[in-house]
Amino acid sequence: MATLLLTAPLDVFEQMALDETLAHSAPAEPILRFYHWKPGPAVTFGYGQFYDFVRRGAPDGSGPLCRRPTGGGMVFHGEDLTFSLMFSTDKSPKEIYALLHEAVRSALAREHAVFAYGQQAVSAAAYAPQRNGAASACFVSPVENDLLAEGKKILGGAIRRFGKTALYQGSLQYPGARENPAFRRAVKNAVQEMLGACFVPTVLDRQRLASARKLAEEQYRTDGWNHKF
Repeated sequence: MATLLLTAPLDVFEQMALDETLAHSAPAEPILRFYHWKPGPAVTFGYGQFYDFVRRGAPDGSGPLCRRPTGGGMVFHGEDLTFSLMFSTDKSPKEIYALLHEAVRSALAREHAVFAYGQQAVSAAAYAPQRNGAASACFVSPVENDLLAEGKKILGGAIRRFGKTALYQGSLQYPGARENPAFRRAVKNAVQEMLGACFVPTVLDRQRLASARKLAEEQYRTDGWNHKF
């Protein structure tokens, strides 16, 4: 049974820790979850980015900064629909990215939420975590298969493998995306179609929540993790 995981509101450190906790558990069936955020903005940044570059590039009043377990660039979380997906696969991250984003693009169109198109091939420099002494901002420089609408990037994500389990962390940044149910439906339907799964809403159990909060305290809130590079 595929799981649509429901949680209480979490802060940015708990969000990252929960994704890693779930991915390490090697779930037999896919898990999709839409982040339920505690009030206030936050910034996540890619595993390989330099903290000082991120801090200098983060918008004023952007809230706490947290290093993700996945790669990619700096992402500001304020009004975005943030979600993660864990599933077992032999596909490469590039294949997963292309398949998932095309499925979301098609689902968004069916929902009449927004008409998006995929970014074509870009130069290798677009993938650099730092450029010109600053941290790359995920929604400033689209990479291949990101989704764009009205000339702006609206969906980007990052992937990391934990054994056979792929963890995808994504951010859909379009006005009203977090509150408009059409965007959640589009993402859910896209994932269901891609994986041939039916997601059943399930509340996060206390044991996994406790494990995630422990990991947040021991890793994601620490300078040792966030100032790693």
